Amino acid sequence: MPTGTPSTPQRADTGTAQPARVYDWLLGGKDNYPVDEAVGRKLPRQARDAARQNRAFMHRAADWLARQGIDQFLDIGTGIPTEPNLHQIVQRVLPAARIVYVDNDPIVLRHAEALLVSTPEGTTDYLQADGRDPAAILRHAREVLDFERPVALSLIALLHFLPDDQNPRDIVGELVSALAPGSHLVLSHAASDLHSDLARQVTEEYARAGIRLGFRTRAEVARFFDGLDLVEPGLVTAPEWFRTEPAPPPEDSGIYAGVARVG
Repeated sequence: MPTGTPSTPQRADTGTAQPARVYDWLLGGKDNYPVDEAVGRKLPRQARDAARQNRAFMHRAADWLARQGIDQFLDIGTGIPTEPNLHQIVQRVLPAARIVYVDNDPIVLRHAEALLVSTPEGTTDYLQADGRDPAAILRHAREVLDFERPVALSLIALLHFLPDDQNPRDIVGELVSALAPGSHLVLSHAASDLHSDLARQVTEEYARAGIRLGFRTRAEVARFFDGLDLVEPGLVTAPEWFRTEPAPPPEDSGIYAGVARVG
């Protein structure tokens, strides 16, 4: 059952591009505005591939974690709901699973209220909050999730929207420190060192729209997993991460992805 109890949502800013809506356009969605489409059209074509690869990684990771018995998920930076959503994948395996979605875009919240509908046995909750405020997120999430048991913390394509001056490692550290042993961190992140020219072009186009990015090298992304046990195949590109057959088809990618266990 859905249990969303959001505060009154802020009015959506439809005159300024928003990351969640640009991402929706890149995925071929319709829940975006001309200002978001304008940004998307200026990005290199590989940006659409990256969005698709990123989404596919989330599907594989969520399915694998559910099959390991993880029945609680905290997904921060949810974006516009695009079927199948994380809760649909998880609840196909574990119908009683509990999922908390978090995003700071009011339009995401509006769609969440209509589309993020749980199975009768499970729970889907949603919170409009800023990913830079982990204390508020955890406070709300504890109303739905039992942090004495394992939780999968999902940070899909979120952290490259937090440049270093916004202390993303401290944010991840605070979130991970709240997790019980047996929990997992699921993370994907745009790379600065795989296709540097394309990364620079994407960063510049977003900057023109007032959106700051902080793409990172593999070594920098790996630091988000410090103290955790990376699950095989480790920190790889998004199409290279899989745990069950069939393997995704090989393709070039500028997205790093990994899953790690909290000891």
